[in-house]
Amino acid sequence: MSCRTQIWVFDNASTDDTAAIARAAGARVHRVPAKGKGNVVRTMFREVDADVYLMVDGDDTYPADHAPLLLEDIVNGHADMVVGTRLESHDSGSFRRFHGFGNRLVRWSIGSLFGQPVRDVLSGYRAFSRRFVKSMPVLSRGFEIETEMTVFAMANAFVLSERTVPYGVRPEGSVSKLNTFRDGFRVLRTIGFLFKDLRPLRFFGIAALIAALASLGFGAFVVHEFSLTGAVTHPSTAVLAAALALTAFILLATGLILDTVNRRSNEILRLITDHVVRHQSD
Repeated sequence: MSCRTQIWVFDNASTDDTAAIARAAGARVHRVPAKGKGNVVRTMFREVDADVYLMVDGDDTYPADHAPLLLEDIVNGHADMVVGTRLESHDSGSFRRFHGFGNRLVRWSIGSLFGQPVRDVLSGYRAFSRRFVKSMPVLSRGFEIETEMTVFAMANAFVLSERTVPYGVRPEGSVSKLNTFRDGFRVLRTIGFLFKDLRPLRFFGIAALIAALASLGFGAFVVHEFSLTGAVTHPSTAVLAAALALTAFILLATGLILDTVNRRSNEILRLITDHVVRHQSD
């Protein structure tokens, strides 16, 4: 069986000779003027038409000879996205201060909220199936794109696998554009929004439970007071308890409605995607 490989380089408004060097080496260079990694991935997914995709950051920290390892599960149909995990094998200077802690925090958040443990959420070395690429509506604009891809795969029943790859240090003179605290906050915010959008019943259910427990707490105080004195001397507390109970019902109803809408939307998305993928493959 023959296969044809194309190498695309997406130049995200770089000011060095990246585009010229890549073009001279035979790569197809596509300029993306809108800055941000999410904007680049959105353009990649839209412009590149292939059966199997391999994405890698252009900072020379990921080993090219591990590409077949990542592609294996995609080619064999065993996964829709394969992530090259870095945390088990990396140089001492590969991660900046707090990056290891941040990655662990992101892993714990996703594992807790979406129920599937992952070893490395923020890796930029990934392989994809055609079905995944043509299904995913890229919404992120910056470095939170890896988090969005991971959560999207989990929430939409795509098969996710991980392969350990060694992670090196950036070449001398290469500077990361990642801001530890600003981009870390964006990643955590993205997880929260994705949890609300993709797991609405669980999100609003938790909020409803908190409101219901608070209502029971304030209501118990009012009932206890009434049982002792025969009067309600704190009417504002009674009103607050009733308002919290109503809020709990509204939150639960909201979660149920959005969960139904979300399920129907996912069904339509999968039908459309399967049709498009089959049509383009013929």
